[in-house]
Amino acid sequence: MEEFLREYLPIVVFLGLAIVLGLVFILAAALVAVRNPDPEKVSAYECGFNAFDDARMKFDVRFYLVSILFIIFDLEVAFLFPWAVAFQDVSMVGFWSMMVFLGVLTIGFAYEWKKGALEWE
Repeated sequence: MEEFLREYLPIVVFLGLAIVLGLVFILAAALVAVRNPDPEKVSAYECGFNAFDDARMKFDVRFYLVSILFIIFDLEVAFLFPWAVAFQDVSMVGFWSMMVFLGVLTIGFAYEWKKGALEWE
């Protein structure tokens, strides 16, 4: 039992602290939050139209384009983090393969910029 406590007590303390801290933040937000937001604050903002309209209505393709660009560059960062953490152990092949990957992404970014995909009118 003593060995069990020695190994798992830090985990239990950390878990308890996380739960208590989470509850404190939730309660603080409930106490401090504004109860009557203005209509502009609660209006639709992600896609440009109301959430409960016709599902088959047309919407601007730029929303789709921006989301695809976000996913592309988000995945780039997801590949860069493990590579950067293990950088000391990476061989020259790993280094140059990442440089090729970043080069392709940079060329794609420059192409999108030149075509005006990042401009919002």
